[in-house]
Amino acid sequence: MTPIIWSVAGTDSGGGAGLAADQRAADALGVHCCTVVAGITAQSTTEVRHIEATPPHVLQAQLDTLLADMPPRVIKTGLLGSADNVRVLARFIDQQRERGPLALVVDPVLAASTGAALANAELRAAYRDLLLPRATVITPNQGEAVALLGDNSPTDIPAQSAALRALGCEAVVITGGDAVAISRHDSLSLDWLDTLHAQGWLSLPREDIPNNHGTGCTFASALAAALALGWVAADAAVLAKMAATLALRHARAVGRGVGPVIARAGFALEPSLLPQLSIGSQPLERCASRDRGDVPGGSIGVYAIVDSAQRVEAVLGVSPTVGTIQLRMKRTAGLTDAAWADQLTQHVKRSQRAADRAGATLVVNDHWQLALAAGARALHLGQQDLLDLTPAEHEQLQTARDAGVKLGLSSHSLWELCRAAALQPDLIACGPVWPTTTKDMPWQPQGLDNLAWWAHMAPAPVVGIGGVLSSGQLQAVAAAGALGGCVVRGLGDDPAACISTWLAAWAAGEEQRGTHHVPEMPHPSLPG
Repeated sequence: MTPIIWSVAGTDSGGGAGLAADQRAADALGVHCCTVVAGITAQSTTEVRHIEATPPHVLQAQLDTLLADMPPRVIKTGLLGSADNVRVLARFIDQQRERGPLALVVDPVLAASTGAALANAELRAAYRDLLLPRATVITPNQGEAVALLGDNSPTDIPAQSAALRALGCEAVVITGGDAVAISRHDSLSLDWLDTLHAQGWLSLPREDIPNNHGTGCTFASALAAALALGWVAADAAVLAKMAATLALRHARAVGRGVGPVIARAGFALEPSLLPQLSIGSQPLERCASRDRGDVPGGSIGVYAIVDSAQRVEAVLGVSPTVGTIQLRMKRTAGLTDAAWADQLTQHVKRSQRAADRAGATLVVNDHWQLALAAGARALHLGQQDLLDLTPAEHEQLQTARDAGVKLGLSSHSLWELCRAAALQPDLIACGPVWPTTTKDMPWQPQGLDNLAWWAHMAPAPVVGIGGVLSSGQLQAVAAAGALGGCVVRGLGDDPAACISTWLAAWAAGEEQRGTHHVPEMPHPSLPG
C-alpha cells in the first residue's frame, strides 16, 4: 500500500511553496500526500499581501475526517498560521501516538522568501514549547534556527543544532539554502545534519539558480516522505537533499519574481546528486570527485578475506589466483599491546611478501598504523574507525595516501556512503549483500538491488560483501555491477581447492554485467 503523509501547511496562491511544493515532493518520492490547510496566503512571486490562519475548529475537522480514512505515517508541518492551530495539532499528535508510532517533521515556516513575516512571537513560542518537543526531525534554515532559539541562540551552527535538540527534537537538519552563507564555503550548499545515527555537513555544489521558491518546503516534505518509506532520519535527509537539488535544477521561471522549484522523480539515479558528508563539524572545502571506473585492469574481481598470513599464502599459492586479498585479523585475547603489535607486524610482512610474489594487492583491515609501520600499501577501514580518528591521525592517514597507499571504506547506509564519498577512497564496500554471521551488525541485507544502486551511484569502485557463500551468489554480485565480490567463509578450510571455482563464477558474472536492473531508489538498510 502506498505510504500516506499529511502536510499541515499553508496555501501559496502562486503555486510555488507551501502545499503546492509539498504535493510535488511527495509525488517525486511515490507517497500519497493529504493536504491539510492551516493557513491561506495571498501571494505571488513578488509579494505576500495577506495571511489568514485557518480557524482551529476547521483545522480539527480536517484532521478528524482524514484520520477515519487515511491515517498518516508521518505528519509534516509548514505554515501553521496561529498558536491556536499549533495547540490543536499538538493535542492531535499526542492522541495518535497513544495508538501507535507517528513521525513529525517540523518545517518552522517563520518568514516568506520575499521577507514577509509569517509568525509572531506567540506562534514562535508555540513552536518551541509544543512542536519541537514532539518533533522527529525539524528542518529550519539558518535564520529560522536563530529565531527559534531567540536571545539564547549560539552563533555556531552545530551548537544551534545541539540547543534545538535540547528542546526535545530527536533530530535537526539546519538547511543552508538561505542567504546566510559560511565564508569560503559559498560554492557549496551545506546542510548541518544532527541525528541519532550521524552528524556532519551534507554538501553538494551550490546550484546557481535564481528561481528557488519552495526549496525549504520541498526538502522537508521529501524528508517526511522518506521517513514514511521506512528510512531513518539520517538517510531520509540524504534523499531530501537529492530531491531538493534536482527540484532546483528544474526550477520554473514564472511571473516577475522568484519562480518555484519543481520536484521530480529520478533524483535518486543521478550520481551528481549524491551528497558528501563531513567527519565532524568542519565543513568540506569542496566536493571531491574522481573517476568511478579508475581501477587497474577494469575490475577487482574475487576479493578474498582471510585471517592469517598462512591463509594469505594458501590463497595466493595457486595459479591463477585472486588479484586482491585482505588480511583481517582480530586481536588475540590476553596479548599485551607489544605482543599484539609484534604478531600483527609479522603477519603483515609475511602476507605482503606473498602478495608481491603473486602480483596481487594486499589490503590490511583496521589496525592501520601498525599496518603502515609494517609496510602495508593498502588499507581498509570501517566507518567507526573513521569517526575514532583524531585530527592528527587523519593527517597521518592522508600523508600515507598522498604517498600512494590505497584506502577502502565500508558502507552500509546512505549516510555512510556519503561520508565515504567525501574521502575519495579507492574502493567502497557495500554490505551486507546477504545475511552474514561473520560480524554482529544491525544492518538489514542490502540485496542485489541496493548493490546495483551502489555500483551506479558511488564515486569509487564498489565491492559487494556479506553472505557470499556460493559461486552463484558471486556471479550475481558481478552481474549487479560491482567491480569486486568478497569471499570470506566461502574459502573453506582449503582455499586452494576452491579458488578456480570462484574465479570462474566471477568471469561468468562479468559477462552478464549491466543486465541487472538498477532500482529508482534503494531500500532502507536499517529499520525506520
